[in-house]
Amino acid sequence: MDKILEDMGLFLQKGNLNEVIKLSTEAVTGDYSSSEVLDALLAGMAVIGGKFKRNEVFVPEVLIAARAMNGGLDVLKPYLAADGAKSIGTVIIGTVKGDLHDIGKNLVSMMMVGAGFDVIDLGVDVSAEKFIAAIEEHNPDVMCMSALLTTTMTNMSVIIEAIKEKELRNSVKIMVGGAPLTDDYAEEIGADAYSGDAATAADTAKAYVVA
Repeated sequence: MDKILEDMGLFLQKGNLNEVIKLSTEAVTGDYSSSEVLDALLAGMAVIGGKFKRNEVFVPEVLIAARAMNGGLDVLKPYLAADGAKSIGTVIIGTVKGDLHDIGKNLVSMMMVGAGFDVIDLGVDVSAEKFIAAIEEHNPDVMCMSALLTTTMTNMSVIIEAIKEKELRNSVKIMVGGAPLTDDYAEEIGADAYSGDAATAADTAKAYVVA
């Protein structure tokens, strides 16, 4: 990888937003295609994702790296559109009804963007109706639900049942996450996967779209 792209990835890992924006701009207006610059950003974020999974960095470091990643993506978006670059898939994500926690959801959202997905973030306190409307509108590959409370995680099964009633269940992979959840609970409510951290969630979603 050429030095400008390598430096951009290193600055992304350090969370240096201004340098990532500067180098992304220089690269994409210079000798590099938008897809080459995007690959460099994704590679930098993949390093952070791996470190997060190994507990070598923690939530604050991931958040500032993701902010830098998003700064680079903002520079790239018009060039990617002009070059006809395609995302690897679409993810919709939200914290379930009754739950207002969003740090975990935001981390997963940022990791999904870093993995190359288009992400539609529905926010917090998201009802079954809102999830269903988003599935119908965006035709996502993956739907992610988050809950931090034992009192709200039960809403996940309500949402999945509502999706089944609308005969949309087979059109989307459903992933769940949050502190009180387990693999067993995900299986019990009919989700496709449980992820214990944001990096694993992104890896799982990528496996669904490339399978």
